[in-house]
This record gives sequence, C-alpha cells and structure tokens, in this order.
Amino acid sequence: MKAPNQQAIEQRMMFKLRRMHRTDVPEVFALEQRIFPTPWTQKSYEFELERNPASEQWVIEAGGEGGVTQVVAYSVCWTLGDELHIANIAVAPRFRRRGLGRRLLAHVLKRAIEKGLQSATLEVRAGNLAAQALYASFDFAEIGRRPRYYSDNHEDALLMQLPRLDSARLVSQIKELVVGS
Repeated sequence: MKAPNQQAIEQRMMFKLRRMHRTDVPEVFALEQRIFPTPWTQKSYEFELERNPASEQWVIEAGGEGGVTQVVAYSVCWTLGDELHIANIAVAPRFRRRGLGRRLLAHVLKRAIEKGLQSATLEVRAGNLAAQALYASFDFAEIGRRPRYYSDNHEDALLMQLPRLDSARLVSQIKELVVGS
C-alpha cells in the first residue's frame, strides 16, 4: 500500500508522450529489465534510435511538482512495407491501469495511418491476457501462434494483426484517445 502522500503526488502527475531520445535509453533499459524476463539490450535501443531507419520510438514521461520526470512507458515500432510492426510496448507496473498503454498504442496506430500504412502486427505472450485484451479492444485478432517462442520459459507467442488501419471504428477510437496527446 502506498503512503497517502505518495498516492496524492502520483495523482497530480502529468504525462507527456514524446519521441524517445538517446538520453532516455538508460531509463528505458532499466524499465525493460524490470518488466520483461528476456529484455532487449541497451545496445538494441541504441541501434533502434541511431541506425534503424524503419524504427520509431516513443516514450511517455511522468512529471510532477518540482520538474522531476521519469519514463513510465515506451514503444518501438517498425515500418515494414505497408505494415506497422509493434516490436515492443510496455508500461511500468506501478503506472498500469491508467490508460497509458492505450494512449501509446493509439498514438503509434495514428502515426501508421498518417504514413499510409495498411495493417499492423505484433507478437504477445500467450499468457499475457491484459495485453491481449488491450490489443483486441483495437480490433487486433490472433492470426497465428509461434510455438515455444520465448526463450525464458518456452511460452508460445500469439501473432496478432489489425488488418485494416483505415476502418472508421478504429479512426474514431484513435481520435478520441489522442486528443491532448
């Protein structure tokens, strides 16, 4: 249980979605290590930022009184032909259930629509029901399974696809969520 003061401070936090910068990498990497059993390396993030022209990286930072900020969510997405591939998306555990993952996903889908991309794909652990529900709420559907995909426990990955980024329902949903981003 959080102390009342800590809870009040967190409720007053402001969240800002912006491009990931090179200076964010240590913080993103530390968060990655806390969240995932098989984290990307710090060099992977450096590569995405500096040498992968198909990659876009985003963060949500939380800031409170005093100007102190911290990265609390991030994503890495690739443009592969006319498809968006969501390679990584994560929210710090203590900042979950606040709509940050939904906001970040809406943002990357909006960017894909603006680029004229047609569809989106991602892999998700078969046991990650919360993430699957988030993706399904944007009309992603399971189109395949990658058996024993994850090296830590050999869990299957579900391959999910959003086949049409131009659906009226999706565009309306995204508009609602990105207002104020």
